[in-house]
Amino acid sequence: MGVAALAQYGAGAGARDLRKSVWPRKGSGASVGAQVEAMDDDFESSSTPLFLTESLEMAIEVENENSKPPCFSCAFDNQNGGRSFSTESYLASGSLKRVLLRLDPSPNDYEDDVVEMFGFQWVTETALVESCGLLFGLFRQQIYRLENLVQMSSSDFGQAANLHSEAESIRHQCIEFLHYVKVFIFRYLEPPKAENDGTLHPYEEASIETQLPSMLVEELHDLTMHIGHLCELPNSVLVAFTMQHQAKVFPPSWHLLHLHLDINWLVLELLHVLGEKMMRQVVYANHFTNPTGENLTSISLFKTHCGSLISDLISLSINKYIKVRPSEALTSHHYSCVCVKELWILLIQLLGHRNKGSHTECFWSLVNKTLKNIFERPSSSERMSGFETIQCKDPLSFSWWIIINLASLYRFDRNGNLDEKKQKESNWKFVEELLKKSTDAQTGVLEEHLRMHLQCCLTLCSFWDLNLSVVTILWDYYSKNLNSCFTIPWLGLKGMANISKTSLSMLELVKSCCCEQEIPALYNSRNSYFIFLSILAQMMKEEAENSGVHPWKQIKGRIYSKFHRRRMQELTEVGLQNFFSLFLMLAIVAETEDIVSRVLDLLDFLTPSAITMSQRALIWRGHFAFLLIYVEKNMDISVLAEKLSNAFREKAKEFLVTKNDYTQKQNLWTLLSTYIDGVQEVFETSCYLSLSEEKLLNDGFTMLLPACRGAELSMVLNFLQVVLARLRSVHKRVSQGLQPGKGAAAAQLPSVAKEHHLAVASALWRNFFPYLKSQRMSQMPPSPQLADTAAGFTLLALDIPSKALSDLQPQPVLSMMHLFGWDDMVWPQLVSRYLSHLIQNSALCEAFSSMGYTSYEALTVRSWFRCVLQMFIDQPTGTLAKTDAERTVEKAYMEQLTEMTRLVFKLSEVENILSKAPDEESVFKQDPKNALVRFIKAVGRTYSGLQTLPEKSAMVAKTLEYLGDVLKYVKPYLKVKGPPEGLQLTYWITGCLVKFWAPILATSKAQQLLFRIVDCLLLPHSVLQQDKELPVALLSAIQESLPLYLQGLSFVCCQSQTQGAYLNQLLGSIIQQYFGRFLPSSPTALGAGQHPMLTALCTSISASQMLRLRKTTLHVINENYMQFKGNAPPPRLASVLAFVLDVLQRTQSTELCDIDLVLPAVFKCMVLVNELQVKKISADILQYVVEGCQAGSGGERATQLTSVFRQFIQDYTAVYDHRVFSILETVAVLDPTLVTSLIPTITQSLKDSEHKQGLGRNAAQREAYKRLLSYLTEAGQNEIQKLENETG
Repeated sequence: MGVAALAQYGAGAGARDLRKSVWPRKGSGASVGAQVEAMDDDFESSSTPLFLTESLEMAIEVENENSKPPCFSCAFDNQNGGRSFSTESYLASGSLKRVLLRLDPSPNDYEDDVVEMFGFQWVTETALVESCGLLFGLFRQQIYRLENLVQMSSSDFGQAANLHSEAESIRHQCIEFLHYVKVFIFRYLEPPKAENDGTLHPYEEASIETQLPSMLVEELHDLTMHIGHLCELPNSVLVAFTMQHQAKVFPPSWHLLHLHLDINWLVLELLHVLGEKMMRQVVYANHFTNPTGENLTSISLFKTHCGSLISDLISLSINKYIKVRPSEALTSHHYSCVCVKELWILLIQLLGHRNKGSHTECFWSLVNKTLKNIFERPSSSERMSGFETIQCKDPLSFSWWIIINLASLYRFDRNGNLDEKKQKESNWKFVEELLKKSTDAQTGVLEEHLRMHLQCCLTLCSFWDLNLSVVTILWDYYSKNLNSCFTIPWLGLKGMANISKTSLSMLELVKSCCCEQEIPALYNSRNSYFIFLSILAQMMKEEAENSGVHPWKQIKGRIYSKFHRRRMQELTEVGLQNFFSLFLMLAIVAETEDIVSRVLDLLDFLTPSAITMSQRALIWRGHFAFLLIYVEKNMDISVLAEKLSNAFREKAKEFLVTKNDYTQKQNLWTLLSTYIDGVQEVFETSCYLSLSEEKLLNDGFTMLLPACRGAELSMVLNFLQVVLARLRSVHKRVSQGLQPGKGAAAAQLPSVAKEHHLAVASALWRNFFPYLKSQRMSQMPPSPQLADTAAGFTLLALDIPSKALSDLQPQPVLSMMHLFGWDDMVWPQLVSRYLSHLIQNSALCEAFSSMGYTSYEALTVRSWFRCVLQMFIDQPTGTLAKTDAERTVEKAYMEQLTEMTRLVFKLSEVENILSKAPDEESVFKQDPKNALVRFIKAVGRTYSGLQTLPEKSAMVAKTLEYLGDVLKYVKPYLKVKGPPEGLQLTYWITGCLVKFWAPILATSKAQQLLFRIVDCLLLPHSVLQQDKELPVALLSAIQESLPLYLQGLSFVCCQSQTQGAYLNQLLGSIIQQYFGRFLPSSPTALGAGQHPMLTALCTSISASQMLRLRKTTLHVINENYMQFKGNAPPPRLASVLAFVLDVLQRTQSTELCDIDLVLPAVFKCMVLVNELQVKKISADILQYVVEGCQAGSGGERATQLTSVFRQFIQDYTAVYDHRVFSILETVAVLDPTLVTSLIPTITQSLKDSEHKQGLGRNAAQREAYKRLLSYLTEAGQNEIQKLENETG
């Protein structure tokens, strides 16, 4: 295309004759194309952006010879110093600031005589004057070229890079041209000069210089017409807004789109700079009028283009809003590209600047017109110039959304930096109109949209100065809809209307409205009503801070006027919840007492008979929420507390007398539990308990507690524990003077607080403790909370003793310990848990020391003894399998006992005993039973280590104090003969006492206890009845622990000097009663379980103990189990003999008692019994005895053995000569010396037998005798010789 053609293209229908046409200068021989290419190369070489901070950029701006013109760019990263915009942007580069400050747009550019544009060189100072139409024509041609490149766009990366480079060059040329125009206007355009008459007609002939402003207006108008509306660009171009910039290679569509943004903005900049240069005089276009005949001017063009641009941007926002859910509205932006965001900020800054200077239309006014256009959708004939009808499905929600997004952009300053302190222009009037539409019943806005609208409103409250009209509009709506749930069905449980379960949760919910919140999160967590309360709270707080006049005085009339008797009676449970939420919020931020007083008056409008139980519970929660506000504000609660506590007393009385109506009782409990929760929250919240909290603890609890069962009682006791702990904690803190502040009020606090503390303590003792005391001996095991609460009262008696009940005085702590810790009649579950709380309490130990009470530790050990012994006392005696619940309770008690054991072993007396008798096994790894046995052993060893009589006497007394009445502890087991675990534990622990405390039980002080143990456990009346079978569980328990008793008793028998005979008799009686009970029917059954007496005899004990026990046992066996009736053997003879043989085998020793008591009976068995098993066992016994005496040859045992053999020979030779000689033959093999010593006796017995028979010599007997003598070597041969000589 030639230059003439370009000029024609540039001028279009309005082309003018250029009187001073200056053709582009061409380099020496250089073509236009070559110059264009050279220009492109220069552009590419300088396209790298400079990442500089604003301060550094401004500092070197003057020295920057070839600065790059600003443009819209979203192709930047975090290397730009954390800016919100690219350093090339109009904001960050300072371009906007220079325009608004009327500074040279680019002081270091265009200083040369010529400037290169569109591949041609032009005279810098005259190009625009002389070739305005031509330059704009070339400019439009470049746009056309870029549009063609968009059509040629390719997915090939190599081609894409080339297209990117070419498109970038075109855009750069276009921007640089418009930048040149802006610099030209600022530097070279002369302001208009008035003629003599002071006027200048727009159509008056003038020089080309004076016509330039009009030409510029016309060209800029042509340009806006040429590019059209931004929102009407093809989708293929608009999609570039969302394009990811990778490697900074963009398609032509991206460059074209951003060029449109540049042109739209620079047109406004040029018109603004032109207006400033023309001293704000109107510049008329010479050849343009609008359809109404009005002339086109610089002002009308600015207004039209600005309105059109805002309309386009809003249209783009609508397209983005279509994909936004109401719940995501506050987290989604209205711009698809940061360049659009920058354009909005530029418009805000420019329009705000112009509005301040010349009272032109402000930014919000133009936005509001566009948004109203969306609502009204006017006909084509009614459309405003520059505004097109924009289609939007939900214009109301969109308007809210775009308003908050635009309002947030006011935080950016002229440099594009965030400035939270920057004064922001509000748009409340339009927002009020939006609010009216949102709350209009005819509009019927759904909750899901209303929440979003109010979120936006709340956000605006944080941006702008507050406006009470907003509250008025919203209250008019919500006052009519208090009974609404404000739920969103599709939101599920989150969207349900929640009735607060506690007063604290009710208050916390309201308090959240009064503090800083994450507004976007409110959509799912709060309904629109609570968002309204947040708006109201923010208005109340900030308005009061800013103006000093509390806004409550302005709006309380409007709020109170909506509540009257009929309205209050119409409120449902949800309505009451909303009612309380409103006034709780007001009580927090406004006049608390006035508001609470009015609430009480309004609640009196309710008809008592029409109030449901759930509504009453809600009312009580509301009252307690107000109490919590009083507490937080350190206000006395007595009036409101008395009103509540009186209502509680009536309901507690009703709960007590309601017996059979389960539903009514449940309803009442719902109400009463509300009161309990509320009181607990008050005590937990109160800092010093000095606000009359005691008023809440009235005698209603004395009626409530006896009527509670199970979970109900558990809740009350847990509440009581919290109150006790809180009172003690606060009282201690106040007593130690830890209250903040040093002023007069702070000095008075301890005395005032202590008075209230005494009142609270008195109420607790008076209204709660009597029930607690009555439950310590209940029929069923008490709940753990009872012990916890009793411990709390004990510590309260320690801290505030004066207020304990009179029957506990004068030493209430000691009385409490006797009641709950040391009383043998109290359930062990209660005692163990109670004492576990107190054993290691240093203050309690000091208190007992100060009062001189030395039995504290001993009584605690005694209680531990009992708790361990009675650990199975509440278990059934039957064999039924335990339920899961029973196993859980048993496990919990075992854990409690283990903890108690750990604490008991830390008592100084116990530690002292254990240190004197160390044990390798750690108590912490033992269960309570093993730990108790360890302690019993340690006490026994400690006593044995004492030397002096006074020490031993004191130790006996202390031991008996530790033990207490042990038989009383185990009596429940013995009474019902079960459960098996209980019987096993009873006999085992008591057996350990008898064995390891035998030296103690041998003393005169403790001997009676031993006799009682034997009488109750081993020789009760049931045992003495031989014809009556003992229960299996009892017999099993005795069998396992009998060795302990036998060993202990044998020791006592050896030690006792006064009761020795009686003790021996007791020992014999025990052996007599139980030897046969545990003796099997035949020796083969011995393997099923070792006989307990065999265990006792074979366990390592002292020699004297063993001898006493062995002698007594064998005596009883000989007298009761080996006596023949004539020649008939006793029953179970083989088993008896097997037992004796076991004793001999295991002890591997022979005692005199064995020879005296066992051997004669064994001889009798060998002679009279033909049963092979009996004969075999008897022969083995004889062998062990003979061999045992050989080991002690020459001693007393050998003499006694010879005597027994001599008597045996004398008794049985006459009748059973052959058996006697056979037995003696066996002995002769074992001990020839013994039989040799018996030769005279045998010979004499032989002769006596022959003499008695009167038949002369008995040849058979003599032959048998000679056979025996043949085993006896020389002495035997001599005796044979004598017998033969007598024959001869």
